[in-house]
Amino acid sequence: MVLNGLLWKIRTGAPWRDLPERYGPWQTVYSRFRRWRLAGIWDQVFAAIQRQEDAAGHLDWTIHFVDGSVIRAHQHAAGAKGGTQNRKPWGTAKAAFRPRYMPAPRATASR
Repeated sequence: MVLNGLLWKIRTGAPWRDLPERYGPWQTVYSRFRRWRLAGIWDQVFAAIQRQEDAAGHLDWTIHFVDGSVIRAHQHAAGAKGGTQNRKPWGTAKAAFRPRYMPAPRATASR
């Protein structure tokens, strides 16, 4: 029952709280998933399946790819202007950002 709940969650991508009641309390299913993840159970299961399929000759190790259709960009990454902003030369910027509490430098008469 718990394993079916885990598979339902992974397949649908729904929040844990939306887990159907037929799989038991969502807290139970989540805590089991979390404990198994921390204990490395999932890594062991996937490694065993991989070894079994490799021994049967069902894996083609010459093909490797990354599916970029599920990689999400940050919300601020969409529609932004590219390039760098025009910046003021250092002397102009320095004069523009002079602290207001300090008086401006005065010219002194030379003797």
